[in-house]
Amino acid sequence: MRLNRRELAAMSLSALMFAADASAETAAPAPGQPAPTITDPLGLVDPELRPILDRIPPLHLGMDNLQAVRGTQFPPALPLPAIQPEDRFIAGGEGNSKLRIVVLDPAPERSAKPAILHIHGGGLVVGKPEVAIQELQHLSAELGAVVVSVDYRLAPEYPFPAGLNDAYAALAWLHGSAEELGIDPQRIAVMGESAGAGLAAAVSLRARDRKELPIRFQLLRYPMLDDRTALRTPPAHVGTFIWNWQSNLFGWTSALGRKPVMDDAPAEAVPARATSFGGLPSTWIGVGTLDLFAQESIGFAARLMEAGVPVEMSVAPGAYHGFDSMVPQARISAAFAASWKSALGRALGVD
Repeated sequence: MRLNRRELAAMSLSALMFAADASAETAAPAPGQPAPTITDPLGLVDPELRPILDRIPPLHLGMDNLQAVRGTQFPPALPLPAIQPEDRFIAGGEGNSKLRIVVLDPAPERSAKPAILHIHGGGLVVGKPEVAIQELQHLSAELGAVVVSVDYRLAPEYPFPAGLNDAYAALAWLHGSAEELGIDPQRIAVMGESAGAGLAAAVSLRARDRKELPIRFQLLRYPMLDDRTALRTPPAHVGTFIWNWQSNLFGWTSALGRKPVMDDAPAEAVPARATSFGGLPSTWIGVGTLDLFAQESIGFAARLMEAGVPVEMSVAPGAYHGFDSMVPQARISAAFAASWKSALGRALGVD
């Protein structure tokens, strides 16, 4: 199975259409809240973001083809003189004695560098650090930061808390290796896309609660934060493209080991269910208005603000899930990228 670069970029940001059994796996519309009818959702998409949608047919992912999708070949790392990725293996979360991380170091001889823990997207069921490797190579060079991307365990084979435990183990390794890597442990950020952004938020919550691994900043690009979104049918134009609510149900069901329920979820599994947001690091959140995660992202930002956490938010009109990686040359994508890079650079003291 071989896809072109932009199709692969879509996949790396959870742009996978999961087929769900309409009779058994779909959620009913919320009582008294029928979804409005939109005759042409495509007409709401930013014009520069439309053409690629014709070239990305729905990808129906299920247990029958999950392994084939995971075996997709991703774009290779950029050659020299770009910063070259290095695989390392560390102790992961419980049950994972050999966790792979990918390290990008722009200047091994330098000290007091900032660092970024990156967590890839993929709906909690697919993906690996390679899906974003070229972007991470550029980011490491632009900010002069050590970047560590974690190859965390995936559901459904490894449901919660495996992925979170691996990501947190990578953060602990980053702190513990600060002297070796020449990084400033007080200037470490966590970032991710989609499901990876949700895990980044979960890592920040755990770090706050345990009070052992300081995080300077969290950067959440169209984050997957709330399993309850999978229980509500969205308006017809929301989540129409790339990542839909059936897909979201599949991802959360795989990660939780059961279907989401409105009443509760395992502690730490769902960032949006946290009872308190106080004490979390400064945050940037970005999402498109047509993204299934728009409302949960906005709600998460609002709760951070209520808790006194500094928040910057970018809501891109007419943008669907993963738009900036799929169509990076679009003006709206460039503005979105400039916003999060500027916020990250300021937070790490390099902008």
